[in-house]
Amino acid sequence: MSTVTLQGNPFNTVGSLPAVGDKAADFNLVKTDLSEVTLSDYKGTRLILNIFPSVDTGTCAASVRKFNQQASKLNNTKVLCVSADLPFAAARFCGAEGIENVETGSSFRATFGTDYGVSFVDGPLKGLLSRAIVVIDDNGTVLYTQQVAETADEPDYDGAVAVL
Repeated sequence: MSTVTLQGNPFNTVGSLPAVGDKAADFNLVKTDLSEVTLSDYKGTRLILNIFPSVDTGTCAASVRKFNQQASKLNNTKVLCVSADLPFAAARFCGAEGIENVETGSSFRATFGTDYGVSFVDGPLKGLLSRAIVVIDDNGTVLYTQQVAETADEPDYDGAVAVL
């Protein structure tokens, strides 16, 4: 279990992020067209998981925009933005913002939050995903993780990209 804050108030996630050097857990997420995407779909490609509570908040939206800018500059790397938002919300946001360089995956019917230790178990965001970054190499090994301590803060973009 990890403890994070929202505006200074502590609450908990269901577990901890995978350790650097571990094999990343497989996942099933729902894309905007309602098809499913899994970790194995990215085999041979490096992957940044940009995990957050909801694209309908300022900080979460900023992280999608920032990774969208950076993704086009990264060789053999995809960015998958993961939240519990319905796929329709992600499609609406990305369409309105002109987001084309990242992919989105919804955990609304999956165990992703538990498998990656990021589901909130208490507090006002209970049931949503905490803000975190997981970078996975082209063989499925975890290279970098960050559990953002204050949910309202943006992740360390430079730290995530630097391991690539």
